Amino acid sequence: MAEIRTVLIANRGEVALRIARACRLLGLRSVGVYSEADAGLAHLRLVDERICIGPAAASHSYLDGARILRAAALTGADAIHPGYGFLSESADFAAAVERAGLVLVGPSAAIMRMMGDKIAAKRQMRRSGVPCLPGSDGALPDDMAAAQRLCDALGYPLIVKAAGGGGGRGMRVVHRAGALREAVETARQEAGRAFGNASVYAERFLQHPRHVEIQVLADRAGHAVWLGARDCSVQRRHQKLVEEAPPVGIAPGRIAELGAACVRACLDMGYEGAGTFEFLYEDGEFFFIEMNTRLQVEHPVTEMTTGIDIVRAQLRIAAGQPLGLTQADIATRGHAIECRINAEDPLHFVPSPGLVRAWHPPGGPGVRVDTHLHAGYRVPPQYDSLVAKLIVHGADRADALARMRAALDEMAIEGIATTAPFHRRLMETEDFRTGGVGVHYLESLDLETMTPRKDAP
Repeated sequence: MAEIRTVLIANRGEVALRIARACRLLGLRSVGVYSEADAGLAHLRLVDERICIGPAAASHSYLDGARILRAAALTGADAIHPGYGFLSESADFAAAVERAGLVLVGPSAAIMRMMGDKIAAKRQMRRSGVPCLPGSDGALPDDMAAAQRLCDALGYPLIVKAAGGGGGRGMRVVHRAGALREAVETARQEAGRAFGNASVYAERFLQHPRHVEIQVLADRAGHAVWLGARDCSVQRRHQKLVEEAPPVGIAPGRIAELGAACVRACLDMGYEGAGTFEFLYEDGEFFFIEMNTRLQVEHPVTEMTTGIDIVRAQLRIAAGQPLGLTQADIATRGHAIECRINAEDPLHFVPSPGLVRAWHPPGGPGVRVDTHLHAGYRVPPQYDSLVAKLIVHGADRADALARMRAALDEMAIEGIATTAPFHRRLMETEDFRTGGVGVHYLESLDLETMTPRKDAP
């Protein structure tokens, strides 16, 4: 690992702690950056050097690439791990890192830029035989009459999506031809504000899909593997709340075909690092949504079922080391579930920052907690509300569910509201216990009683 000696961790919270631990495991020196609101973060006690990069506002600290690069230069870092969120999928930042002669733990700026453009990404996937939704081949034309003809031919319902981003922004569902113009214009305005790119495209809208994704690892020597699939269908407003592996009720052979297609796509584009291919699944068919060119929040469920440390693998690949395993070496075992514990009201999901007066994490066989929480920690209002990830692993799904219910009952946080009570209620619903709920499942429920809403879509 001669090329990398010091890794700057360009992130905060639980993922920064996760990366700091992986660096120590590999004998790498690590540098922690923090904003003025984050001087008490847990990973700062673990790193070899720490440096303040600015005020609390993310735009002047964690999202300021120039400040991150200056911190790297001042501390002698030769690699930067961006974690997830913030600059982790910024092709411009990746290019700046490359120009500075540093190593970004992730794919090249060129690959990141291509996968960040949803239209270019779909074209690349089609070339590699990855299944995609029927839709416009490119951006919808500015001429609304031409766009109308194209969408009419595609059929309704369809969804208009931003080419340059995700997370539900710049996205509109269109159920009839007469509603297209307003949807396109609104989506373009929103996409332009959010991503600086007003281009939108259209594709078929699925009514009751599940969200299934494939984790991959690829090295620069041209080797790639897939590490099983995850089901991330429990979402609220396009934000994942629960993830599990493997997906329930999908034949392993179908998953294997999809995994092989993802590996083929990695090799075709020269992908390097960890990545995730995201799909919608409905009526036995998979359809590509996007590729995340970074570490995912939900990576622990894959680690628990495969036994592979994905963050350590990322660092080794970034240092130019080979994967050291083939597809035949990878086997999944048991079932894993992750609940995201957010500092939010458990009924309305309103952020709940503040002082953590007491924190009692659960434990026992098959229970893992990834968190930066500690008693006395103050959750700042400026950042994402994720404060912990509760992950369990069992011999099968029923065993994992039992472990999750017990762990949620044991966990206690005082001083702030969290989503833990929501997860407790969810684990008791018959639909979730059965498995295979779709991405619109939570929209169909009264979240107080966890029973179907009378006005459910």
